Amino acid sequence: MTENPKKYKINDYLYQLAVKDYRKAIQTLPKILDISLNTFHNYRNILGNETQDIPYEKVVMMEQLFGMEPGSLRTQPIEVSNLKDFLQPILKS
Repeated sequence: MTENPKKYKINDYLYQLAVKDYRKAIQTLPKILDISLNTFHNYRNILGNETQDIPYEKVVMMEQLFGMEPGSLRTQPIEVSNLKDFLQPILKS
């Protein structure tokens, strides 16, 4: 039985750390993000098919803390068309 992939790459980043740094990061990150340890663990375990999300501000903070490009914390990118495409009237043949 395989588990659904996580929505965010938080664990991917943390698992690359040395054990000593990993333990310190688990205790420090919730303080930096101003959230509880339980909330942090909930963020780490959000599955890709869940509607739950991390608040945008916290995502941006983690991307910066982890040295990631903006928008790269999420496992699957969000794809949407350009707004102008939606605003154009539909041409009838």
